[in-house]
Amino acid sequence: MPERGGDGDLSVRFWGTRGSLPMPGPDTVVYGGNTCCVEVRLGTRLFIIDAGSGLEAAGRSLPGTARIDLLLSHLHHDHVSGLPFFSPILKEKGSLRIFCGNQGGASAKAALDSMFAPPLFPVTLDVLPGSIEHVGFRAGETLSFEDGVRVATCPLRHPGGATAYRFDHGGRRVCYVSDMEHLDAGPDLDVVNFCRGADLVIYDAMFTESELPRCRGWGHSTWNAGVELCRAAGARTLAAFHHHKGHDDAALAGIEASLAAALPGSFVAREGQTLVYRARQAAVAAAQEA
Repeated sequence: MPERGGDGDLSVRFWGTRGSLPMPGPDTVVYGGNTCCVEVRLGTRLFIIDAGSGLEAAGRSLPGTARIDLLLSHLHHDHVSGLPFFSPILKEKGSLRIFCGNQGGASAKAALDSMFAPPLFPVTLDVLPGSIEHVGFRAGETLSFEDGVRVATCPLRHPGGATAYRFDHGGRRVCYVSDMEHLDAGPDLDVVNFCRGADLVIYDAMFTESELPRCRGWGHSTWNAGVELCRAAGARTLAAFHHHKGHDDAALAGIEASLAAALPGSFVAREGQTLVYRARQAAVAAAQEA
């Protein structure tokens, strides 16, 4: 079993790290072949970000009675394809609440209902045994939950829009920033402020600097731009994420060496990798006194 944090700790687990298309096979066993899905726990409080093909394995790790808050960055296929295979909603007592912030304030229900229906998919989501609730918001709003947890959001440059998420807990900060295209002039000031002082920035590093010019307007970035963002924001480490379908383990290992040299402690995200950020004592003491 992977390590889990205590009540005051913030933990992250990568269930899917690939972008665009699942890439299973012998050349992707180290960094993984499943598309985007990340688990974040604030103590025992669970969130899942994005529902790519990695969501299926994430679901198998959870009880069938689980109530899950799923935060979607956007609705492109590589971020939602795992949804009908998520085991908590394949059982009667499971429930899923889906948040989406790039539909102009509307929820993702209409888009997902059109995607998961004949002739594109054999059944509709409403026939699944578990319950699904849809919540819409506008990227940039702060999400407030019944238990007092708050999750900040930020709009990103991506075709159709996308949403970044920020988690603060126990004096620690983790930011999920995918999918986005960086500005030629340097890091977007709004995203810099959003990531200010983060312990970890999970960042869209789909392209290399040499690949990017051929793919302008596709809504993706490079690890080099991620390092610039972290430096501007005073963020400690970068997790390169949303790996290109053509980047095998050897290519990603080379990227990881360059990334770690540029921003020590940074890495290329691996499927199954778990990180635990222990609560800072001052934050825990303040919480106890409150």
